[in-house]
Amino acid sequence: MWNCVDQKPIKRRKLDPPDTFNEVAAATLALTGFQHVSRVGEMRGHSPLLSALVERWRPETHTFHLPVGEVTVTLENVSYILGLPINGEAVIGRSNSNHQFLVENCIACFGREPGSDDHVFGKVNITWVRRCRDTEPCDTQESLERYVRAHIFCVLGTIVFSDKSTVSLNSKFLPLLRNFHRISGYSWGAASLAHLYRSLCRASRYNYKEMNGSLILLFVWAWERMPFLAPIPRDQLGDIGIPLARRWSHWRRHTRYIRRPTAHFRRGPRISRESISFK
Repeated sequence: MWNCVDQKPIKRRKLDPPDTFNEVAAATLALTGFQHVSRVGEMRGHSPLLSALVERWRPETHTFHLPVGEVTVTLENVSYILGLPINGEAVIGRSNSNHQFLVENCIACFGREPGSDDHVFGKVNITWVRRCRDTEPCDTQESLERYVRAHIFCVLGTIVFSDKSTVSLNSKFLPLLRNFHRISGYSWGAASLAHLYRSLCRASRYNYKEMNGSLILLFVWAWERMPFLAPIPRDQLGDIGIPLARRWSHWRRHTRYIRRPTAHFRRGPRISRESISFK
């Protein structure tokens, strides 16, 4: 049993617009396993729905407790929704705010050293990373790989492992991108799911006001799994394959939906096992 009366609305992290991508590098990107998640597109979340989901989350079991039982986001869901690989080596690393660590990895990944205004406390300014990417000529294999590394780094920081910052990216992921041919060997999907679980556990604390993590994964999972929570009927969306999240990008913001308070989603319609599905 839980008390929702005093629960403060959870603020969602800003969902970034999609990154542009040079199709010349498409074949090189496909070698890394990031070709699907790069097509997700712009996603619009909804804070009241996020708050209602967090209220149902149980850190002890990593599941949402509903009147009909427990449900949760699974690795299979990650594979379909984001198109990330779920098999391979564990994604491990450590945060390091050391200046030399950041500079060495930026040079190794992007061939350039960030200026004093382009990084702070182990984080790299996303504008600088995008500038590195967009000025790559992509006329050699090395240039293509630098371009793709920069693009993946942006995707990791804005979709897969997003945090509260909307202007910088954590440098702890750079060592995993140095060896280009090993990028596809990591289980990025499993790491993204673990990051989401951790973010939900933190957000479920009574004094927590914001939430990060892969909110695109969470929202699309909720809309697909429980259609009565979706902003538009699922049958109005086209079937565009993987990533499933792509069909929810740019959905039209209906005033009636965005004005719904947390209480609406908390109460919801009568939930039955038949109303919970995933197609």
